[in-house]
Amino acid sequence: MKFRLRCAILLAAACALHASPARCAQNAVADAQREFNAGHYHKAVDALTDAAAKSPDDAPLHFLLGQCYYELREFTRAVTSFERSVQLVPNQSEYHDWLGKAYGRRAEETVFLSAMGWARKTHKEFEVAVHLNPSNFQAQRDLIRFEMYAPSIVGGGDDRALKHIEELEKIDALQGQLARGEFFATKKKLGEADAVFAKILQSNTDRIGVYFEAADYYRDRQNSAKMSEAIAAAERIDSDDRRLKFYRGLLFVVEKENPGEAESLLKSYIATVPDNSDLPAHSQALEWLGRLHESQGKFSEAAENYRTALALDPHIS
Repeated sequence: MKFRLRCAILLAAACALHASPARCAQNAVADAQREFNAGHYHKAVDALTDAAAKSPDDAPLHFLLGQCYYELREFTRAVTSFERSVQLVPNQSEYHDWLGKAYGRRAEETVFLSAMGWARKTHKEFEVAVHLNPSNFQAQRDLIRFEMYAPSIVGGGDDRALKHIEELEKIDALQGQLARGEFFATKKKLGEADAVFAKILQSNTDRIGVYFEAADYYRDRQNSAKMSEAIAAAERIDSDDRRLKFYRGLLFVVEKENPGEAESLLKSYIATVPDNSDLPAHSQALEWLGRLHESQGKFSEAAENYRTALALDPHIS
């Protein structure tokens, strides 16, 4: 038994000594991905930085490092990492989409003339991402959102956005509807937006994110009945989805009912769900806690909620 155990230890040591840089990088990415998923972004950065020194040409490693920096709001470093991943693997749609996101956040941080340059680069990366993979729906929506909000001088404009919405509808009707509904809502064409989101609620899709997006729309419309309908549809798909705490809490605030439960749900969401750009932001949850406390006359608590929300995201609306 001791002999076999000793052999096993020696064999493991030999494998470790002769492990390829690519295998080491894969292991580092897997370990860092677990830390990333748990919201431990600093730990993931430490692991990936060490691995990058040993495997400087591993694109997935640089890509995940960029995502970590993005979540930490270190957008200059995120840009550097995403640019390296794009340089190593230039035909990966997801890499270009995230590079575009990082450029966009840099545009928010800089003065006007520099911001225009970053914005043009943002638009270009979103276009490349869609060109490389038209079925990358996140890239499609990122491109359309950019064109909805940005001026024509940097690539924006309603005509461009509508063109890409029509192209998206041909690829995926439901994603196209969501984009069109968002376009109408952004342009304050609320009758048209209402009609689109009514169809979306009746779609019977099994894509849970669709209903959360509908819930966002009806929250902004202060339509608690339709918001409740959207949340119920999402719950039927997956009652354990971690986003439900956030949306149930918001619904109570909109309805002006069960303030204690609303507070409990929103605080639990902040405490148990990582702050990640693919999920409702902690800054949003804090802003809604502020609204709840303000409605209860708890003004000092509301002010603290708002201050913390702004510290997490200075651009929160």
